Amino acid sequence: MSRPIIAILRGLKPQEAKAVGRTIIDAGIDRIEVPLNSPDPLDSIGTLVDAFGNQALIGAGTVLTVDQVDAVSAAGGKLIVSPNYDAEVIKRSVALGLQSWPGVYTPTEAFAALKAGATGLKLFPGVMAGPAGLAALRPVLPTSSLVFAVGGAGPDNFAQWIKAGADGFGIGSALYKPGIDVAEIAERARHIVTAFDEAAG
Repeated sequence: MSRPIIAILRGLKPQEAKAVGRTIIDAGIDRIEVPLNSPDPLDSIGTLVDAFGNQALIGAGTVLTVDQVDAVSAAGGKLIVSPNYDAEVIKRSVALGLQSWPGVYTPTEAFAALKAGATGLKLFPGVMAGPAGLAALRPVLPTSSLVFAVGGAGPDNFAQWIKAGADGFGIGSALYKPGIDVAEIAERARHIVTAFDEAAG
């Protein structure tokens, strides 16, 4: 079962990528983002793609430039997540056959991102908009638009966000932080999956 949850592995190191990736996928999360401000992120992405490319959607976060899109694609990544809206980043991602999830916060950014060809929208920072902010935005967006809440969304409030119109989530520090072992990551991942399944009903 594929769940609309993106695991944000900020700070991941290449030498731990395979073990962490296996743990997260086994728990039921099959979308993985390695932010480009992590140590040697392209190496981690390549390792994850080699090991799990046929089981999971793998790519990069904090993608800010067209050159970075090209680099992620060359490493085998298929997912491009950004904290901001940049039309050129979106268009290059789409041209390369990659999923593009730009960060948006306002209706203007959301519609511009969709016009540029975004696969879906990353409502960021979610903690500032809150479920109420999404509930206000959702009715004006095309019904086919996908919106993932990132930053401030997690196991404790999945239900509120889903009720507000969230289609999915990006989960970072609630799942992974540098230095925690795979047993802890596994426990966190299982908790997130269980909470999501219960909230999604």
